[in-house]
Amino acid sequence: MPLLATAFLLSILGSFGGLIVASSLLLFNDGIRNRLVPWLVSYAVGALLGVALLELLPEALAELPAEQVFGTLLAGILTFFILEKLVLFRHCHTDQCEVHDAAATLVLIGDAFHNLIDGAIIAAAVLTSVPLGINTAVAVAAHEIPQEVGDTAILLASGYSRGRALLLNVVSGASGLVGAVGAFGAVRLLPSVRPFVLAFSSASLLYIAMADLIPHLHRGALDTNAVRQVVLLCLGVATIVLFRRFVG
Repeated sequence: MPLLATAFLLSILGSFGGLIVASSLLLFNDGIRNRLVPWLVSYAVGALLGVALLELLPEALAELPAEQVFGTLLAGILTFFILEKLVLFRHCHTDQCEVHDAAATLVLIGDAFHNLIDGAIIAAAVLTSVPLGINTAVAVAAHEIPQEVGDTAILLASGYSRGRALLLNVVSGASGLVGAVGAFGAVRLLPSVRPFVLAFSSASLLYIAMADLIPHLHRGALDTNAVRQVVLLCLGVATIVLFRRFVG
């Protein structure tokens, strides 16, 4: 029960922590928000890469042969590619984005599915160790901040009031708790699946960082200052490394 409560609380941090900060950012004017969000994206890339490559994958490799781990990783990346094609796994990190013309309902479904996966990732990490769960929740929350800014902007552009847009994002964020409980129960019931879940979770984080965020940074779509991008990316990695060293 203590582990389940920890997984539940960290899933709240991952899902709703990002939403709360994102909602606060919407109180700022466009100039300040457009400056802050790209910085958060660069930091999120480092945090996501750090958790996936320095935490989750090594844990999976400690229990499974490399072929099985990287096979699961590859299967996960292909899965998320297909899901993105089906618009079930989508990302938007600015007020202007190519998915803004999508129906608001479809945006909410995609966000709920995304949060479901994030909750499962955090729960699997907690079952490995609580410090790993905290690191994973921080990485998820860092990515969720610009994600939720984009989602809320889509809903506002679709005619929703700020209050209703926030409420709908809270509802979609609650799916992260469902994912956490489901993953916790599955791993408890079949402990042997845990390293596979960790490898699959790594695929999700790597796909977000490398297929979505990094290309935006390269094109200068979010931030044209390359030095700042590198510094913030390294800061994201350093957060994961330092937390693991001093807490793990």
